[in-house]
Amino acid sequence: MNTTFLFFLLLCSSIIELLVLLGVFFFYLRLKKSESLMHMLQDNQAKLLARIETNARLEREVVESFAQRQIELEELNTKLEDRAQSLRRLLEQAEGITRSPQFLREIILNGRKKGQTVQQIAKNAGLSVDEVQLILAQNLPE
Repeated sequence: MNTTFLFFLLLCSSIIELLVLLGVFFFYLRLKKSESLMHMLQDNQAKLLARIETNARLEREVVESFAQRQIELEELNTKLEDRAQSLRRLLEQAEGITRSPQFLREIILNGRKKGQTVQQIAKNAGLSVDEVQLILAQNLPE
């Protein structure tokens, strides 16, 4: 009876050892799976950080480029305003010259020499027909 008990005790301890061994093996498999999952997550995290860094660098470049373009646009705007002001002065001078009585008289007399009608001369000079006739009458050779 003592041997049966010892045999039974040995069998139970062997079964318990076998269960513990299976538990360790199962734990080992789970540990490997968790380890591979952790490596995959670390790789994904590294890739994400690299993408974030690349996006941050690109954003900095865009902001710097935008600031540079703003400065260039301001300079171009200043130059454009200077040009516009210069052109306005030139237009004012040209209008002053074209409205001078001597210039209008020259236009009318040149038109008459070319054989244009009084209506054509008036249209070209921007005057009325009566004004053109008056200037022509004043400048008739005597």
